Amino acid sequence: MTAVLSIQSHVAYGHVGNSSAVFPLQRLGIEVWPIHTVQFSNHTGYGEWTGRVYDGQSIEELVEGIAARGVLPRCDAVLSGYLGSADIGHAVVGTVAKVRAANPDALYACDPVIGDVGRGVFVRPGIEEFMREVAVPAADVVTPNHFELDLLAGQTTRTLAEVKDAAAAVQALGPRVVVTTSLDAEDTPADSIDLLASEGGRHWRVRTPKLGVSVNGAGDAIAALFLAHWLRTRSAGEALGAAAASVFGLLARTEAAGSREILLVDAQEEFVAPSRSFAVDEV
Repeated sequence: MTAVLSIQSHVAYGHVGNSSAVFPLQRLGIEVWPIHTVQFSNHTGYGEWTGRVYDGQSIEELVEGIAARGVLPRCDAVLSGYLGSADIGHAVVGTVAKVRAANPDALYACDPVIGDVGRGVFVRPGIEEFMREVAVPAADVVTPNHFELDLLAGQTTRTLAEVKDAAAAVQALGPRVVVTTSLDAEDTPADSIDLLASEGGRHWRVRTPKLGVSVNGAGDAIAALFLAHWLRTRSAGEALGAAAASVFGLLARTEAAGSREILLVDAQEEFVAPSRSFAVDEV
């Protein structure tokens, strides 16, 4: 059975970080070992929350405890998302090295959370540089949004050709696969949103209708779902199509319900049998 070590934030109510990534992976038959970087009552978009932030040492201690069970050789991938500090980031990258020492075939999928269009950079000082200089070079797969792709590549992209060049620049840092989410290029219709997967000099695009829903945690689900399907197929295009279909179905169900939280449990069939599929075009 495939096993993934997922190191992310966690909320008791709602679905962001590990509480958005773990269940879809499990629903697809993957064993998940979650380690939480924070544990909050709810995501911070509500304006108030309770809970605490953990540090790098606490992550390292948990990894040591897992390693003591002798199971790291069975770990197929490490998945990381939002990093609250560079200290936590170094603990994550150190964990990747430890897992790869036990299983040289293990992969690292990094969702380089830095910021977004309209919000700008929203992580603490030093995280952007850590992502570019340490985490992304260590990763096999990265899943930036369009805003983060530009930051990592050090350029502003508007056309599809520019986006492809930026993806190649990020790949030159180390990752084999770059998945650009929330892509809005010049040729993206106003009523649509694109996703682009880049691997081995080839690029695949999936275009889905733009929904009116705006919820936290969708990016965490996309990263997890893409990783799950890429582990299974080793095809960036196929993995992109499967992940895009599932996330669209999840968000469409959430929009129809008027929910502020993604309906991760209610829409769980979308992970294994999406109600709608979309063309995967090589561009």
